[in-house]
Amino acid sequence: MFSWKLGRLPLAFLALVGALLAFAVGCGSGGKESEVGLPEVVDFNFHIKPILVQKCYLCHGPDPSSREADLRLDLFDGATAKLERGKQAIVPGKPGKSYLLERITHHDSELRMPPAATNQEVTAEEVALIRKWIAQGAEYTPHWAFVGPDASKLERFATLTPTQAIDSLVGESIRQKGLAIAAKADKNALIRRLSYVLTGLPPNPEEVEAFLEDDAIYAYEKLVDRYLEAPSFGERWARHWMDVVRYAETRGHEFDYAIQGAWRYRDYLIRAFNEDVPYDQFIREQLAGDLMESPRFHAEARTNESVLGTLFYTLGEGTHSPVDTRKDESDRIDNMIDVTSKAFQALTVACAKCHDHKFDPIPTADYYALYGIMEGTRFSPQPANQLEMRNVSLREAQKLQAHIRQQFASSWESAQGKQVPVQLTNLHTVDEVVEGGVKVLGDFRGQDFGGWKSDGMAFGSKTTLGNPVLTEDRKALQKLDEGMASSRYFGLGKFGVLRSPDFVIDAKYVGVKARGSLGTVRVVMDNFQLIQYPIYGGMSQLVQSGDWKELVFDVGQWKGHKAYLEVMPGRFQSHNYVQGHQDFVEVQYAISFDNSWQEPSLKHTEGTPPMGTIIKNWVGYRSSPHEIEHLNHWIAQGKERRTVEGLEKMARQWADLTDQVKDTVFFSGVTEGYRTESPVFIRGSHTDLSPDKVPRRFMPGITGSKPVFGDAGSGRLEMVDALLGSENPLTSRVMVNRIWHHLFGRGIVETVDNFGLQGKLPSHPELLDYLALVFVEQGWSVKELIRAIVMTETFQRDYQPEEMARKLDPENIFLASYPVRRLEAEAIRDGMLRVAGNLREESFGKPVPVHLTGFMQGRGRPGSSGPLDGDGRRSIYIEVRRNFINHLLQTFDFPTPFTSFGKRDVTNVPAQSLMLMNDPFVVRQSEVWALRVLAAGDSTLAQRIDRLYWEAFSRKPTAEELQVGIDLIRGWGVRQGMISDLDLLGDNGLWSSYCHSLFNLKEFIYLM
Repeated sequence: MFSWKLGRLPLAFLALVGALLAFAVGCGSGGKESEVGLPEVVDFNFHIKPILVQKCYLCHGPDPSSREADLRLDLFDGATAKLERGKQAIVPGKPGKSYLLERITHHDSELRMPPAATNQEVTAEEVALIRKWIAQGAEYTPHWAFVGPDASKLERFATLTPTQAIDSLVGESIRQKGLAIAAKADKNALIRRLSYVLTGLPPNPEEVEAFLEDDAIYAYEKLVDRYLEAPSFGERWARHWMDVVRYAETRGHEFDYAIQGAWRYRDYLIRAFNEDVPYDQFIREQLAGDLMESPRFHAEARTNESVLGTLFYTLGEGTHSPVDTRKDESDRIDNMIDVTSKAFQALTVACAKCHDHKFDPIPTADYYALYGIMEGTRFSPQPANQLEMRNVSLREAQKLQAHIRQQFASSWESAQGKQVPVQLTNLHTVDEVVEGGVKVLGDFRGQDFGGWKSDGMAFGSKTTLGNPVLTEDRKALQKLDEGMASSRYFGLGKFGVLRSPDFVIDAKYVGVKARGSLGTVRVVMDNFQLIQYPIYGGMSQLVQSGDWKELVFDVGQWKGHKAYLEVMPGRFQSHNYVQGHQDFVEVQYAISFDNSWQEPSLKHTEGTPPMGTIIKNWVGYRSSPHEIEHLNHWIAQGKERRTVEGLEKMARQWADLTDQVKDTVFFSGVTEGYRTESPVFIRGSHTDLSPDKVPRRFMPGITGSKPVFGDAGSGRLEMVDALLGSENPLTSRVMVNRIWHHLFGRGIVETVDNFGLQGKLPSHPELLDYLALVFVEQGWSVKELIRAIVMTETFQRDYQPEEMARKLDPENIFLASYPVRRLEAEAIRDGMLRVAGNLREESFGKPVPVHLTGFMQGRGRPGSSGPLDGDGRRSIYIEVRRNFINHLLQTFDFPTPFTSFGKRDVTNVPAQSLMLMNDPFVVRQSEVWALRVLAAGDSTLAQRIDRLYWEAFSRKPTAEELQVGIDLIRGWGVRQGMISDLDLLGDNGLWSSYCHSLFNLKEFIYLM
């Protein structure tokens, strides 16, 4: 070994080296550049901008705080503007007059740019690119991702299948780079690769043997189809999407509360990928599944699938006692915007919270336009099993109710002329403000909800005013009901929520007059949901009395905050909603006041409408409380007025229709709120708001779509329309890039969550555009796109590149060979379970509690630990607790679920080796594997080792590996006093150790 020490070198030699280095530097920047190898057309985005970003933007880019000489090179106007002494950095078409070229090639190092202190220099090839670009007109073409795919440029592939076109486009890049293509992978490698990539599991030995023996030309294609149709396909690809949406089943923070029904979203994803739900439908369901006029229903259970997608919004963190609920809302919405924009557009929109995005064309106003959409969305429990016939039953019940009214009305109209109407004082609606500073927030003694929204079935669409109340035997009318909002509108056992519009707290108290067997009334401030003590516990009260009670909420300390009232049957337990079959709640009115409670009074006017008018108003659901009082008095005067023909039968029909719907299980979803437009938060501060509000929109400068946002509702439907509009250049590109990333371990755009100006350029831009266009043409089918890609020669190449390809493309960006890649954490764990024979391949259901080690401590720690092996279930079914993530998975780069992770980290750290050697799960699966093979009846060591390699690696051991294995086993046996191979074959401890050693080989955790 040589040791070079600078101090011992001759001074003459040092001088010579210095001179040579100086000469080299001079040649590197100021020497004559060559146009040999330059592209025919120099593109700003792909050739020039990367140079400027790396070497010029620090001082002459978008950041005004670091800009020097008033020169901005990221914009055409800035780059061509007149500088001091009349010079221009860039003169389109005239490189000789462009001051930029003069400065980057200057012979004087003091004047040459970039400055020596930056340790950057513009190479001769880069100078040549810039010179040619300027000569060609110095066009600042828009960022590639913000210009839609041009189908006309891909017409040469019109006669090819997608598989052929993909190979052709990849091949063009390989030829341009002068690379040699690797051979086709052998069948053992192919089936292992395909099985892991499509299903996340190793192939079982029977599958491998069948594939090796199948010499048919379509053998590989049949294998592809089998894996695409396997239930494990959906489990694999659902987990990919769960990374993107920061999936977790608890909220993190201090107590790590559960997110109700989060696992139903996981099951929804698995079914969606297995059923190949079109990606455009997939987007609609997650962003607006609760608003779809024609939702998708489960093929067998006939339950609403679309609504489950809205769990997407609720998977974020939650803080149970924030001091500032406004800031908490700001943080939660910021996360929703960040995840939504990254997941579907691969844009970092959240960077525009405090100022205009410094790189992408996303003004701050666009961020707050999205903020308004999210702010206008309400978090709400949702019934998990919404049957297809649910809405049908509701409509039929409403028709029957109207028919019963009509039957009574016809009977009364024929009889009312014989009676003298009783004269009563007429009643009108209440004033908004009554005496004593009492403000009416809602009054349900009339016919409708007065601007409040009713979600679910429980409260119906109107108050109970005038509804027939029958005797117990259902044979006669007892009376017409008084006005109230009642969750018993369609009987018991239905879920529903009644919500007020937003109001600003301007009084000391909020009051609600309510009764019920068990119900909840909440004052929800700033959309804050985790209402509990010590700070906010008084903002939620239970209703548990059959008598009318006055519920008072002390809100004085939160004056100025926006809030809304929420009424529902049932209650919250640890922030999870529960409702019993007999739970109900009813409300008369809600008020705000400063001093004392005062019931809103109804104003009086003289006179009573004719009975015919009263009856018509009742049939049309237009009655006033006075008219119902009048009718009840009139009904009581004659027994014949209390029944109609067929009443008992109609009552039974009503019961049959309404009893079909029983809501028993729930999840945390969203529902529609009210139109909300947000001001800009100056510098991102929720305490410093702009005077004007921003109309809702969805990044029109990028998407090219300008849907008209309606006056009612949050605007989520319009947002989806903008996402899926034909003008949007990103949606299909982003998804096909995610798919490519999971198939090859690297996306065509490596930064899969960032297609903006700070993201990486696509390695194969034409290929990306072709895939995006084909994806849409083929009905947004994920499976069809995957099938086309995995059928390519590109996907089927060997792992070993040719020597020239290794030198010219060391990162294998151009795919002359298939990339070596490490398996994901779940694939490693699940692979161990399958190889050991311990995998329970059953789908769906509640998560298996996470196994807790002694190091997993802290508040919110579950009371009991889950099984070490996760009950043999796949990793996707192991509970994802934000504060207590499975250690084995975490060690192998399972993402912390706080934001989008479209691309996981792939680390290589000592802890991974230690985990494979010492983790109790790994050791236990080694033991289970050994016990299983001991029962297989192998007669020789070679036969046993051959079996183990076949199960672990889908191949036989090489002669060297076989001999090493035999020597190792016999060596261990000698140390334990065993000489006979027969004794060795029966020793469980010895084979457990050997199986453990195979788990520790790189080949087990890599595709290689």
